[in-house]
Amino acid sequence: MTGKQMPSPINLIPGEPAIPPLGIGTWSWGDRVFWGFGSTYTRSDLRAVFESSINAGIVLFDTAEVYGMGRSERFLGEFIRTATRQVIIATKYFPFPRRLKREQAVLAALHGSLRRLGLDQVDLYQVHWPSPFLSPEEAGRALAAAVEEGLTKAVGVSNYDTEQMLRTYEVLDRRGIALASNQVEYSLTHRQPEKSGLLDRCKELGVTLIAYSPIAQGILSGRYTAENPPPGRRKQKFSADFLTRLQPLLTTLKEIGEKHGGKSPAQVALNWTIAKGTLPIPGAKTASQADDNIEAVRWLLEESDVARLDEASLYL
Repeated sequence: MTGKQMPSPINLIPGEPAIPPLGIGTWSWGDRVFWGFGSTYTRSDLRAVFESSINAGIVLFDTAEVYGMGRSERFLGEFIRTATRQVIIATKYFPFPRRLKREQAVLAALHGSLRRLGLDQVDLYQVHWPSPFLSPEEAGRALAAAVEEGLTKAVGVSNYDTEQMLRTYEVLDRRGIALASNQVEYSLTHRQPEKSGLLDRCKELGVTLIAYSPIAQGILSGRYTAENPPPGRRKQKFSADFLTRLQPLLTTLKEIGEKHGGKSPAQVALNWTIAKGTLPIPGAKTASQADDNIEAVRWLLEESDVARLDEASLYL
């Protein structure tokens, strides 16, 4: 492996062309509570993110019915209508307790997402969280029905552990449908999918691990310290003690970035998740953030770099 190599494309949707191993997560699109939509960035910024991404060949956009209380899906639907190339849309179902009919509720929610997106079919439909209100078997049956009714090309789960994923996988497999993905938090500061064996099991089964928060909600960008914490609710999540302990890892990210021609810490962190065989979906609120993300798929870390980062992040 050399730094001059390019990352391999990923076959996310069965039967469809492979895509670059990078997508855009749209949690922040329209979210005022956590991300501050409308104050530091606007709809026009998000359109610029969309255009910059697809112009660079990044065509996967991951959303959910709960992002921005539906605004994320509506923004995507608006942008898709004037897109200059085909995009890949993934969205998610949230198992609210009030959705008592369970399997039927999944299909009803998907119809709602399709209306907001202005589509007849999405590329990937996922269950957002495991829940006592929707067992893995019920999720598998509902997702299978969504494929069979032509409402989605492929299906996945999100935040499922290995056992939950396998239970859903088996239900789908009995109906001749692949489990395309498991979307989980994965980054240099959150390596649980490796430690639990989930990442290896995904590879064995041909399930793409979609990595959300791959730069730890911006913490791996190198912008924040104990004296300069992130704004809003992220300040509560990432303590001053954690930000202090993070500094050696950030130093390593910067050193490796310089070695590869001045790559940013965020680009190195993203490339690490790609080198691990996952498909990261960093967020982007501005075109400059999107452009920074895109640079992560134009090169590849050396094995020695990956090992250094593994060691530097081992005890966070």
